[in-house]
Amino acid sequence: MSETAPSRYKTLFISDLHLGSKAAKAEFLIDFLRYHEADTIYLVGDIVDGWRLRRSWHWPQAHNDVVQKLLRQARKGVNIFYIAGNHDEFLRMFQGTHFGGIVVSDRAIHETADGKRFLVIHGDQFDTIVHNVRWLAYLGDRAYDFAISVNRVVFRIRRVLGLPYWSFSSWAKVKVKKAVNFIGAFQKVLSEEARRSEVDGVICGHIHHAVIEQFDEITYVNTGDWVESCTAVVENFDGSLEILYWPKVLSVAPKETGFKPRLIEGSVGEAA
Repeated sequence: MSETAPSRYKTLFISDLHLGSKAAKAEFLIDFLRYHEADTIYLVGDIVDGWRLRRSWHWPQAHNDVVQKLLRQARKGVNIFYIAGNHDEFLRMFQGTHFGGIVVSDRAIHETADGKRFLVIHGDQFDTIVHNVRWLAYLGDRAYDFAISVNRVVFRIRRVLGLPYWSFSSWAKVKVKKAVNFIGAFQKVLSEEARRSEVDGVICGHIHHAVIEQFDEITYVNTGDWVESCTAVVENFDGSLEILYWPKVLSVAPKETGFKPRLIEGSVGEAA
């Protein structure tokens, strides 16, 4: 494969890698990081899946490769901030600690090149089920595991047929009315938190639904995930934000040339 110069951005936001789970698309993420570089990287929670690692240990080489690649970038001078989520909540007791040049925090304020200020937070703090009905959260996590298992079967079939990656669980999420209502409520409560924090917007993860939307004067940004959709949010050097959908390139890139970025959707200022 001929080398392609990586696209460079001011800031990269990724979340919900769920390293340690069988559903994590670590290989896709490694390819993505090979073709996309940034001066600053925010890891917006659920990077390591402590919930699943407690149930059974799963840590293949690809997951270790992701960690090593991020640590190498930190050593090269990239500013990396790790915002803890609910699946890696054990890190919240280490706020302010540096691990190999990566700074751990519960939330952060990011200022874009055009002067806008964004609250960066995973978002589980505003999920009442996660905090108030813990057993139901774990039950939902098991149900999600089942949906991801269906994903893997569908992916194998589509790969044999020469079709691009498609996520059953992501499709089901936007089709089920209660899930749609939950997403809408989550977006609104996070936008309200941004308003209370006196910032221009919020950048979060948690619900695995990448989007950039306006709620009055507040910009709501969700980075998506690397389990279902394989998405990231980037800040360009003019301060504008975009969503990158990595696996869609499979439908346009010949197998012998490997993955080639980038299909982009979403920008700051889109109507809700």
